[in-house]
Amino acid sequence: MDVVSDAISAVRLGRPSSDRVRVGGTWCVRLDPYEGAGFHVVLAGGCWLLADGGEPVPLATGDAVLLPHGAGHVLADSPVDAAAAARALPLERYREARGSHAPQPGRAAVEMLCGKYRLDRSRVHPLLAELPGVVRLPGGAHAELHSAIGLLSGELDARRPGSSIALPSLLDLLLVYMVRASVAGAAPGSWSAALGDPVTAAALQAMHADPAAPWSAERLAAEAGVSRPTLVRRFTPLVGRPPMAYLTWWRLTLAATRLRDTPDSLASIAARVGYGSPYALSHAFAREFGTTPGRYRAALGSTPV
Repeated sequence: MDVVSDAISAVRLGRPSSDRVRVGGTWCVRLDPYEGAGFHVVLAGGCWLLADGGEPVPLATGDAVLLPHGAGHVLADSPVDAAAAARALPLERYREARGSHAPQPGRAAVEMLCGKYRLDRSRVHPLLAELPGVVRLPGGAHAELHSAIGLLSGELDARRPGSSIALPSLLDLLLVYMVRASVAGAAPGSWSAALGDPVTAAALQAMHADPAAPWSAERLAAEAGVSRPTLVRRFTPLVGRPPMAYLTWWRLTLAATRLRDTPDSLASIAARVGYGSPYALSHAFAREFGTTPGRYRAALGSTPV
């Protein structure tokens, strides 16, 4: 696994959802904050997005926008200020009110693909945490993203046999492409720089490929082809913690994910994430999360350890 894939897998919950929305005329709708990530893709026409506490963002045909932290926001046919946003109807109520008067397919002034992903916010990877509240991805700038949007739109229209499998898979693919494009376009000094630095990236790749391996700073440095001091000097400011501290955090994040998603025993989880015994994992887990693995799992309603 690579860092971006792991960062997404560790927080993703359940199945994503999406809907095709057609609106026209003068309109202004609100979407409330969400415990996950939201997205919109403008398939036809144009509109404006105003996130809570943010600035208006214009969206044109082909543009995609990712709200990685689930910010509440308003979509409208024209720029809106805070006062106008406060009067916006919830999207569901707006659609109910329009009823049969909603624009018909092919005649909509604005057509959008709107969706959201359920995410576990308790252990968000810093790669995702540092993304801004709104990420606009201009149409035509990302070929892979454009292709994924086209495939997804086709499945939504046709409801072909197998769409119950194809749709969530395509939505997952869309999320990967949006995060990938977001990271690639992030400001210098962020995690994009960490993934772009060959030494840091090599160490991260080694840890994520085999987190249970008996890593040491020296072994990681050897994987990156540099000395231990050089690895620490380049890795720490980009990632925000030294290599071995990051490894500990990542192992415990993986343990928490397995406690949430599987009925595996604590001994099995300890072996998979690089701890020699359930006791060693329990001690480290309690230090990181402030609770024992058993209580953590019980609080989620999963199978006890």
